[in-house]
Amino acid sequence: MQTVKERIRQRRLQMLIHSYIYYKLDNNIVSDATWSRWAKELQQLQVDYPKEASEVEWAEYFKDWDGSSGAFLPLDNEWVKQTALKVLEVHNNTKKQSKPKTHSLSLF
Repeated sequence: MQTVKERIRQRRLQMLIHSYIYYKLDNNIVSDATWSRWAKELQQLQVDYPKEASEVEWAEYFKDWDGSSGAFLPLDNEWVKQTALKVLEVHNNTKKQSKPKTHSLSLF
């Protein structure tokens, strides 16, 4: 079971990475509904646990964050960029591997 701080950290990282993929790479690997659910959960955790939220990484960027958009998060951060690119690469490779192989039949 995750602690409150671990959950806040997880959701913040998801917001950063998936916002980068969406806003900077014009792509997405999670649905808008999933992103919104994560954002609402993070926003509520920060309201319910302000002390813990202030002690978790990226606190300064999420201090007054209302969960409505990831466009104004620090998406130019190099760690965010590199991590988002890696997540997208893994996602794309997994997607390729899971596609069923098709066989073409030649009819004479």
